[in-house]
Amino acid sequence: MKLDLSNISALDFDKSELMPAIVQDVQSGQILMQGFCNLAAVQTTLEIGKVTFYSRSKQRLWTKGESSENYLELVSMHTDCDQDSLLILAKPQGPTCHLGTQSCFGDASTDLSFLGTLNSVIAKRKNDDPAESYTASLFAKELSRSCQKVGEEGVEVALAAMKNDNEELLNESADLLYHLLVLLQRQNLDISQVINVLKNRHK
Repeated sequence: MKLDLSNISALDFDKSELMPAIVQDVQSGQILMQGFCNLAAVQTTLEIGKVTFYSRSKQRLWTKGESSENYLELVSMHTDCDQDSLLILAKPQGPTCHLGTQSCFGDASTDLSFLGTLNSVIAKRKNDDPAESYTASLFAKELSRSCQKVGEEGVEVALAAMKNDNEELLNESADLLYHLLVLLQRQNLDISQVINVLKNRHK
């Protein structure tokens, strides 16, 4: 069930005053951290749009990022079928872990979540030195160059498949995905928006 301020009374705190809350990056799918929430933490998260927990060590409400400013921007909050645990989808504003890593679970990620990570890296390269980064050099060139690269890689993918060369097909597909991500970023679009189009078509 998706939670909002109108239905948080459905949460089952009878078993414990605190319930576990898993935070997931809405774009990459990576699990970022786990914390604990009481009813006040849930309400505060929904009200301010920043993920807030009940800190067992501080014995108070604690908004992630209140010191580091690496906030977790709330996208949506969901409860499981028993209404006694939470899944929070969020956009991280910087590293989540105090150790400086994106996730408190280290490098644990799925294959598909890497696509979201790569997309974030590409976005950060926009203003880098073109002499130091191939990605930055693409952003520095005319839009037509990125369009050309997507077209070229698309043809290479098709030719590799026609030749039944699976190794080349994988390599060319990787090139196509990379250059497509760059082109989307150049147009101030995001792979998540493409996924939303696919979701709507799936319905």
